[in-house]
Amino acid sequence: MPISKLNRLAVLALLSLLNACGTNSYGATLPYDAWRLGFFAPNYMEVWIETANVIDINDRIFRRAMSGVAAVGSPPNLRGNPKGWPKKPGDGKGKHVFGADLPQLIYVRWQSLAEPQTYEAFIEIPDAMRQKMLEGGNTYCKASKFWLMDHRNNVAIGLAPGGIAKTWIMGTCLDAIEVSRVQGTVAPKGPYEGYSNGLYRDLDPEAKAYIDKFGIPFDSW
Repeated sequence: MPISKLNRLAVLALLSLLNACGTNSYGATLPYDAWRLGFFAPNYMEVWIETANVIDINDRIFRRAMSGVAAVGSPPNLRGNPKGWPKKPGDGKGKHVFGADLPQLIYVRWQSLAEPQTYEAFIEIPDAMRQKMLEGGNTYCKASKFWLMDHRNNVAIGLAPGGIAKTWIMGTCLDAIEVSRVQGTVAPKGPYEGYSNGLYRDLDPEAKAYIDKFGIPFDSW
């Protein structure tokens, strides 16, 4: 029986004391070797992911399934547009979550370097979306110009200033399906769980120049 949401939150709060199980046989139930967890941010709105932890449908915990930088564009000469989300989002920068079954809950804590501020969010993957992750299809891929069997085994999460986390599932060639838009909360301990004395990583010069000139379009995400 799946654990309650309250218990899941309690488990996630104690993840720093637990070890993720990196090898198991649950992934063998999937029609692919692993699903992928990726992150991206709007142009210039750089993000540093402190941790992304996963609970799969068997209530197994995968700590730090992803961490580090999210994919972000910084077009030269301030020509990029960070407003809103792309109609066809990419799968972001990420990792395959080997050994996991389908995800039921993802916890992410990240630094929005554009502000700067540290946020955390709990992202539930509904059963209907998990079923979509299992459905395959013989799809024509425009990029390769081949027909292939594809699945929506990519979970892509866009992280934006203000603590917004928007999630899609997509395949290599199958179109993205929106899962949810979650409003995160400010992480009470600040960056690096309080171990950096409130200090953040520096913005890329191009990102800093854009934000200094145009600001942050908070209401667009």
